Amino acid sequence: MNFKTIIGLEVHAQLLTKSKMFCRCSADYANAPPNTHVCPVCLGMPGVLPTINRQAVEYTTMTALALNCTISEHTRFDRKNYPYPDLMKGYQISQSDAPIGYHGWLTVDINGKKKKIGINNVHLEEDVAKLIHYTSPDRESYSLVDVNRSGVPLMEIVGEPDLRSPEEARQYLITLRTILQYLGVSTANMEEGSFRCDANISIRPENSSQSTAKVEVKNMNSFKAVYRALEYEAKRQRKAVEESKRLIQETRGWIEEMGKTVSQRSKEYAHDYRYFPEPDLPPLVLNREWVEEVRAKLPELPQAKRHRFITEYHLPHYDANLLTSSRVMADYFEACLKTEMPHNLSLTERAKAVSNWLLGEFSHLLNVTNTEINDSRVSPEQLCQLLELIQRNSISGTSAKLVFEEMFNTGKPAADIITQRGLGQISDTHQVKEIVNQVIVANAQAVADYDKGKIQALKFLVGQVMKSTKGRANPKLVTELLEKKLKEG
Repeated sequence: MNFKTIIGLEVHAQLLTKSKMFCRCSADYANAPPNTHVCPVCLGMPGVLPTINRQAVEYTTMTALALNCTISEHTRFDRKNYPYPDLMKGYQISQSDAPIGYHGWLTVDINGKKKKIGINNVHLEEDVAKLIHYTSPDRESYSLVDVNRSGVPLMEIVGEPDLRSPEEARQYLITLRTILQYLGVSTANMEEGSFRCDANISIRPENSSQSTAKVEVKNMNSFKAVYRALEYEAKRQRKAVEESKRLIQETRGWIEEMGKTVSQRSKEYAHDYRYFPEPDLPPLVLNREWVEEVRAKLPELPQAKRHRFITEYHLPHYDANLLTSSRVMADYFEACLKTEMPHNLSLTERAKAVSNWLLGEFSHLLNVTNTEINDSRVSPEQLCQLLELIQRNSISGTSAKLVFEEMFNTGKPAADIITQRGLGQISDTHQVKEIVNQVIVANAQAVADYDKGKIQALKFLVGQVMKSTKGRANPKLVTELLEKKLKEG
């Protein structure tokens, strides 16, 4: 029997505000000692009154607009009641039937094809405390509560069940994370917990409108984990149906080390959160004029920037896609194009030259050192100075890579490194001719192969000259002198 996979994602993103959602405690808790960013409000003490963080509302509105949502004119906060030990008040201040944004959509690129994924709503709530579990073979296991995270602004983006494969889910998350980073509303770092995902998955027989019981999958802390967990769960559900086993509505956790999901709790009966309007907070009226002011603050988003890079700079789709996958990379790229560069190159040629370096040697070193490009020691001006030297034939391509690596490690200008290490390109005809003669004498077999019409022999001889000069010889001059000498016999 053939099945369709039905996936819907619920994404929580911590917002980059200075203070918490309903109090003035610092939201920058990541490296703080436990329970040091707390006050009576986020501790849930009796008699305290919350106040709304305006910046969090603006960031959530901005995100909803970027996701093509309708913005509610009247919205409010609700109490969501459930008795978990990480919930200080015994309830969470959230939004239920009056979210900030609703009925939006996000376009995802799936294997070169565009797919529109529905966004049910974007709403705002507070994060919970963090439980730290300790287990020891020689004493009783116990848990500790760190309240620092409690009350941090948390935006939830509820997607429609429009995803049909683990790969679509992964691409949706990557696209959504990039948008949040472009907006500057969240770091959206999954490993750090500022971007968290719960997935609802079920299967449906082909030509049927009836799906199996929905399973919620939690504890996925990377895009790879989301993909693997959903892939495993889809196979598990198909196998169960094929073996006539009953699937139940439940929450399952992903165990990375085991590569499988395990049951955490049954959800046969929907949890009654007993939502009711938060009595200590007034309803919010999102004035249309204010909403338009927020809309005006939206930056150029990834999809629009990608299209512009292709049409304005004539970059290949592959280059444009990678350059715009990160806002800091895209900004660095355009900063290079605004910097003085070889004037004999067209804008298209300059754009491609910069792209080649950013996506090649630069990205390699960034990945190896786990560095963001905006933290790199190489400024756009310095990279352009190196490209100028390459264009003038002051340095060979091989030597340029050595120079760039030292630039990356030290921050020194290219010209200083070239002078100090004697890496300037050898373009003196007489000097190169002497080396060419030596290489021809030392490689009689390659010369004979060339005479027989084997073009590869010429490439070999060029390589030998470059090796002899440690990559400093002008490749074009080397090729010309070799061809001339070989034809002379």
